[in-house]
Amino acid sequence: MHAAQPSLETFLAGRCRGRTAPLVRLVPEIARVCATIAAHLATGPLTGLATPTAQTNTHGEVQKGLDLLAHECFVRADWEGRLAGLVSEEAERPHMFTSGADARHLLMVDPLDGSSNVEVDGPLGTIFSILPAPPDGLTGDDADFLRPGTEQLCAGYVLYGPSTQLVLTVGDGVHAFTLDPGTGTFHLTGTGLRVPEDAPEFSVNTANRRFWEPAVRRWVDECHAGRSGPLHRDFTMRWTAALVADSHRILTRGGVYLNPWDGRNPDRPAKLRLLYEAAPMAFLFEQAGGAATTGRGRILDVEPRDVHQRVPLVIGSRHDVLRIEQYHQRHNDGPSRFHLYGERGLFRQAAV
Repeated sequence: MHAAQPSLETFLAGRCRGRTAPLVRLVPEIARVCATIAAHLATGPLTGLATPTAQTNTHGEVQKGLDLLAHECFVRADWEGRLAGLVSEEAERPHMFTSGADARHLLMVDPLDGSSNVEVDGPLGTIFSILPAPPDGLTGDDADFLRPGTEQLCAGYVLYGPSTQLVLTVGDGVHAFTLDPGTGTFHLTGTGLRVPEDAPEFSVNTANRRFWEPAVRRWVDECHAGRSGPLHRDFTMRWTAALVADSHRILTRGGVYLNPWDGRNPDRPAKLRLLYEAAPMAFLFEQAGGAATTGRGRILDVEPRDVHQRVPLVIGSRHDVLRIEQYHQRHNDGPSRFHLYGERGLFRQAAV
């Protein structure tokens, strides 16, 4: 059945050399964890894990049993001393592996993206990124993980849908694999994926429009204006409240996904976390010919200050993403209320 479709392991063995050679052993273990999560998700409410628990994660979000199960699947995986530690959305501090004292790689993971969709049987995902350990050695604390996205060796996500798909980059383009649930093996089903340009689709939660910056409101309004507006295209909007699902649609069909700065809380610029959500997606989209920005600068250039740091995210077709970035430079009504984006902000660019 899969004779013409190489397995993930075979594909990696033919692709990974030098710095990426260890990924031949690391990525398949991530895939095995995700296959296990997929099996648990398939049982839906039968296990009782779909209901909220009394616990909250480090972000104050109510955790479901499936959130905790997915996190534990990663912590308890068989890393065989290959992984020094991991940062997870579901844990306040990094988890360092005692068996990985000599390991040279770190994992960042959102174990169950979109878990608000669990109760409605909506789309879910997993997002991951692999970094090399710091060249000066591990400290065993947060500082080991505070590295810009440009240092990623690998990034990917798994979409748990009608089929379970793994989308991956090891720095040589973007490739897709589909899980055979009978064997638990991922097989190559797409290679060299590219984000279509100038596609008439966007993904954003328009219920938050009143909290957006003027640049974002302007671009979305132009989309609503359709063919008669300045973009000269009729647009379609989609929103599932799961980064993996919304981004996967944009990656395959083109367009833009936006989770922009939100003015409700100046101390919390946006919902998405840099290390295990925004940076992996940015790496994937750039490898697929797209672009990823905070609105004021390239996501992969952001220097993280905290393992759970939040950033605005705009990703998708390159022309449209760069247009939105230009709007932030030209059309915002003065400095943002968020301190990083004010006149002395980290990513503030001169107006053009």
